[in-house]
Amino acid sequence: MKRGPIEFIIRSERTLAQIATGATRSALAKCSLRTSRERTMASSRTEPSQDPAFADLEAARAAIEGCTRCPLYANATQAVFGEGPPDADVMLVGEQPGDREDRDGRPFVGPAGRLLDDVLVEAGLERAAVFLTNAVKHFKFLPRGKRRLHQKPNAAEISACAVWLHAERALVRPGVIVALGATAARSLIGRVETIAKLRGAPQRMADGTMLFITVHPSYILRIPDRARAATERTAFTRDLVAVRTFIERASNSDRSA
Repeated sequence: MKRGPIEFIIRSERTLAQIATGATRSALAKCSLRTSRERTMASSRTEPSQDPAFADLEAARAAIEGCTRCPLYANATQAVFGEGPPDADVMLVGEQPGDREDRDGRPFVGPAGRLLDDVLVEAGLERAAVFLTNAVKHFKFLPRGKRRLHQKPNAAEISACAVWLHAERALVRPGVIVALGATAARSLIGRVETIAKLRGAPQRMADGTMLFITVHPSYILRIPDRARAATERTAFTRDLVAVRTFIERASNSDRSA
């Protein structure tokens, strides 16, 4: 089993605005969360039965270009695979690529991605240290003149694409997964639930991964009322701070064990 260091920064809330991106990382903190999760996995591990056997992320990335598991491939520019450190301890899962992501071939590079970048910094995390991906890898849209309007993936499309998300999880083995929105949550827990019901209640998955569920940043961008949008952004930041706090406490617990 791969042993990778935690590649994100745990920052003090009190000095968040003053700490530079290149702040130092604790070697013990890097190892402890993954060690704790591996103890859980050793006693109760279940691998998704449909995981394809890829040697690494690059092999999976190459394979997904030929995916025809659902009709979405026919109109999309390309499949958009996940991006980030191959041993990242935090994986963020969104819904699907948007228009910009479909053209560029990278996740979270459009308006929602820019908002996510800002909120990650505010929460004491950094984009370069987390693995970013989506539940569905092809852009689903409705053409309207020169525009391509986002369409929500259906159950069959989410199910067809689950094999790729499972492969990313099996290869990266994150200690924490953050589901951004209802589609991501459905792909990870296998049922339809409201974000309001699941938010703020992290749950342990079968393989020992801790799952946090929150909104997708695009939800905040769609809110027309600026005051409400600001409130929702604050709540979103608070959700990601909870992820950082969980990691910090897990690290401290392992150091004192």
